[in-house]
Amino acid sequence: MDLTTVTGNVRDVAASFAQQRDERQRRRALDPHDFDQLRQAGLLLMSVPASHGGLWESAPRSTRSLAEMLRTLAKADSSVALVASMHSAVISSAGWLADRRLAPPYDECWEEQRRWVFQTVLDGAWWSTIASEPGSGGDTSKTRAVARRGQAAGEYRISGLKHFGSGTGIASYMITLAVPEGEEARDDFILDMRGIPMDGSAGAKLVAPWDGHGMAATQSHMLMFEDFPAQRAAAPHHVRRSASGGGSPLWPAIMAGIVETAMKTAREQLGRRPQWRAFECVEWTRAEVEAWLVEQAYEGMLRDVEQGGSSRGLAKIAIAELAESVLQRLCRIVGGGTYGRESPFGFWFEDVRALGFLRPPWGLAFDNLFEAAWPPLSPGGPERSATDGVH
Repeated sequence: MDLTTVTGNVRDVAASFAQQRDERQRRRALDPHDFDQLRQAGLLLMSVPASHGGLWESAPRSTRSLAEMLRTLAKADSSVALVASMHSAVISSAGWLADRRLAPPYDECWEEQRRWVFQTVLDGAWWSTIASEPGSGGDTSKTRAVARRGQAAGEYRISGLKHFGSGTGIASYMITLAVPEGEEARDDFILDMRGIPMDGSAGAKLVAPWDGHGMAATQSHMLMFEDFPAQRAAAPHHVRRSASGGGSPLWPAIMAGIVETAMKTAREQLGRRPQWRAFECVEWTRAEVEAWLVEQAYEGMLRDVEQGGSSRGLAKIAIAELAESVLQRLCRIVGGGTYGRESPFGFWFEDVRALGFLRPPWGLAFDNLFEAAWPPLSPGGPERSATDGVH
C-alpha cells in the first residue's frame, strides 16, 4: 500500500466506527476486531521505515500524515485512537524509527534489534508500554522494578508492580522500565505479551482492571510482574536518546480530533435551540475562540516538527488546557443533559481531561518544560528514557 491508500483506508474504518459512536462511548473494553481492521487498513505501516518495507520516512516528513490518521480515528473512538497512538509513540520514542547508526559497540546489536522490531510490526504486532509505577507520580526516574539476569544468554526477569498499560490484551509487545540487578540506572525492557494469561500463572497478574472516568476502554490495566522474561534494549538511554523520534505529537492530534467533532456536534444540536441566554452566547463565543486556538497550536506543532523543532511538550500542554476548556463550555451550554449517557459531550470532556492528566501527569509535564527553559537552574536532572511522557 502507499500513503494515499492507507489514509483512505483509515478514513473508511473511522467512518464505520463513527456510526457506532453512542455504543462505543459506553464501552469499558477494547474489541480486537477494531485493531484487525486497522491492521488491514495499513496503519501499522506508518511505524515501519520505508527502508524496511513500511511507509515512515522521517519525523519531519511523516508525522503529519500519521497524526492526521489518529485525529480521524479520535473523532469516532477516542480509546481506540489512543491505543493506536501508543504503538507508534513507543516505537518512535525508543529510537527505532530514527534512520541513523549508533556508534560501536552498539551499532550491530542495535540494527539487529531494529530489524526484529520492524518485522514484528510487519507481521501484525501491536506495541505499547507499561512503564509507570504506583507512587511515582508518573516520574519514571523513580522506577523500582528489578530486572535480574536469567539463565539464558541475554535474558532478564522482571519483578514489580506496573500500571497504565494501555492496550493490555491487545498489544503483542510492551515496553517497561526496570533497574538491572547490580546496576543503579534504569533501562528499557521488552515484554513479549503474546498469549500470556493474566492470572499470574505465567508471571503477569491483572491486579486492577482500568476503570477510568476518561479513555474508559483503553484497558490501561495494572499488572504485577513476577519473574517475567524480558529482553533488554540493545543500547542504553544516553546512547539512544539522540536517536529517538518522540511520539508526543500524536496525543495532541487525538485531542484536536475530539474538539473538532465536539464542536461540529454541538453546532448541529444547539442550532435547533429556539432561544439562547446571554451566558450561553458568551460561552459559545469563547468555545469558538479556544477551538480555533487548538487548531493553531496543532498546526504550529506539526510545522515545528517538520522544521526539526522540539516544542511538542509545550504544544501538548497548551492543547490539553484548551481542549478541556472547550468541552467544559460546551457542557455548560448543553446543560443537565450532559450528564445523561445518551449525550456524547460528557464522555468527550472526560477523555480530554484524561489525556491531560495521564500523558505525562501535569506536575511532571511542567517540571520537564521548566527544565528545558532554564537548564542552569536544574543541573543533574533525571536522565530521560524511551518511555518518559509515554504513560
